[in-house]
Amino acid sequence: MARARAQVTDLVVVLPGIMGSRLADADGTAVWDLSGAALLRGLQTFGRSVTALRLPKDIGDGDPGDGVVPVGLMPDLHALPGIWHPVDGYTDLLRWLERHFTLSVADNLLTFPYDWRLSCRFNAERLKGRIDLELERWRASAPERREARVVFLCHSLGGLVARHYVERLGGHEITRRLITLGTPHQGSVQALADLVNGSRPAGPDLGAFARSLPSLHQLAPDYPCVTGPQGLAYARDLPGLPGVDAALLADAARFHADLRSAPPRSELHAIAGGGQPTPAIASYADDRLTLRPEPGAAGSGDGTVPLLAALPADASGEGCPVTESFTPYEQHGSLHHNRGVRDALRDLLGHTPPARRPEHPAAARLGVQAPAVLAAGDPYEVTVTAPDAQLRLTAELRPADGGRPTARALHPLGGGRYAAVFPPPQPGAYRLTVGPVTALGVVLVTSLTQRP
Repeated sequence: MARARAQVTDLVVVLPGIMGSRLADADGTAVWDLSGAALLRGLQTFGRSVTALRLPKDIGDGDPGDGVVPVGLMPDLHALPGIWHPVDGYTDLLRWLERHFTLSVADNLLTFPYDWRLSCRFNAERLKGRIDLELERWRASAPERREARVVFLCHSLGGLVARHYVERLGGHEITRRLITLGTPHQGSVQALADLVNGSRPAGPDLGAFARSLPSLHQLAPDYPCVTGPQGLAYARDLPGLPGVDAALLADAARFHADLRSAPPRSELHAIAGGGQPTPAIASYADDRLTLRPEPGAAGSGDGTVPLLAALPADASGEGCPVTESFTPYEQHGSLHHNRGVRDALRDLLGHTPPARRPEHPAAARLGVQAPAVLAAGDPYEVTVTAPDAQLRLTAELRPADGGRPTARALHPLGGGRYAAVFPPPQPGAYRLTVGPVTALGVVLVTSLTQRP
């Protein structure tokens, strides 16, 4: 017998992360819509035509006037090598929400695609306009909905857009709670490395495009993260970093400072992935950043966003629970598919603070390291860390287009470390799933391989 759907009278709004919105030009022609099976064959074309999507210098919080508009969420695995890591799409999340709650897309379950190239402030203003209209419509649709409020469910960059609306544009007055999944509230050193180091060898050259994006600069770390003669320094205080627009980086610092100065007037739940090898600091030499984990906190993060940056700097912790119960062992790009995250969402969408859950069993506390982008001809190497040296683990590499998966047993290396090597995959997008032999699927890692 099917379980009854939980009653939700609020308006639930889903915001994706960077690259998570499909973009089209003024004629309706897709300019960013590469996911799943189409990802590989479209990346090189995108690399050749990306000049048209570059933003003008000194755009600030403005609209470039190029006719590009957001038209929906990315449905499947998507990535741009050199700009963030691969991310799974949002179709499955929306279907799960509709199955388990009295939510319906275009009714009280809204998606907010946005032009992810642009400033979070610009997109927050657009969000305000959309919410003003939609909440009025929803409240007027039935007497029991007159007191409805808004619940934001945000992945990654989407959390910064929603926070600016809630904390700086008056959105707290109608917001019940703001839920963020893997949002880099204090930035991510990975974004800084994408700017400084540029595209990886396996991808098209997107350096000039990346440097023009206010959004990518707003993802850069807002904490001391680059080692120098005087210790750790803010990136904005290091003149001459290549690949960085100094004006955009300075403005990003002001953006984060504005969020820090805003009083915490709405309930914020920051859910962050943990247990994955995650860079938190960097050293700079020979015009490149070399990423390293935070000293004493190896494996603390979701592979992209370290735990130290997953909670707002001014958060007391009372309204922003980032405890073991809310830090699933998961990679950044798949947090919205994680079963533990969805268990927490069941409670959060029911207007009740989530109950503390049991500690993760040893078999679930897996840290997975695998390449986000793989050059043609290279073997696909997977390394796993676990607290138990006696586990039987397996890894499954599955093509995103639904092709036949390949499985490999992970061999123990001693000290709770395991490894497996897959032969060089064919060009394409892949999902890697790692878990115990008896319960495959504890940790989901998305990864991309492509032929340069």
